[in-house]
Amino acid sequence: MTTNLGFSTSVDFLEKLKNQTATAHKKLESLPVSASILSPNMEMDDYYHYLSLMYDVHSSTQKVVFPLLADLIPDLKEREKTPLIMDDLSYLNYKTGKTTPVFTKSNISIPFALGILYVVEGSTLGGRFILKNLETIPGLDQQKGVAYFSGYGNKTGSYWKNFLNILTSYQEEHHNEDEIIGGAVYAFECIYNHFLNPVINEN
Repeated sequence: MTTNLGFSTSVDFLEKLKNQTATAHKKLESLPVSASILSPNMEMDDYYHYLSLMYDVHSSTQKVVFPLLADLIPDLKEREKTPLIMDDLSYLNYKTGKTTPVFTKSNISIPFALGILYVVEGSTLGGRFILKNLETIPGLDQQKGVAYFSGYGNKTGSYWKNFLNILTSYQEEHHNEDEIIGGAVYAFECIYNHFLNPVINEN
């Protein structure tokens, strides 16, 4: 009985988290740079632009969020995405410029950081969907240059479930769903602003 109650509480929390970030999520997906990656006519420059923006997002995540969650999430090192993006850019003969900080809020708490990571890790699930389009693009159709969007491969689902288990367990123990949701909304807003007004860095 206790287990079922815990499961129900977790489902309710995740549903609330999803619902309260839905508007920000759709707003981000509506941007031209987001739509370009799903276009059957995507150009390589569009792909480079998207990867470079996401490099900033993941670099900022690894610098700001990861240290706060190191004791909570045991496989953080395996969740680093910047090496994958660098491999893709190298294959495309592009270089990364100076990174632009995306998450700049000071004094981020652990639950707020979990909210940010919820958004960033969730993008890996979406990446598997985007991958289907990328593999139709000449130059990317040989499973090269798509390491980032390949995510965790056939382990993508299990990595996501493991993260959600940690997230819901933490929320059940500390009762800070509003702070977690606040972090997730903040993440979507920061990524939206970064996509909307990217800082162009020289290589």
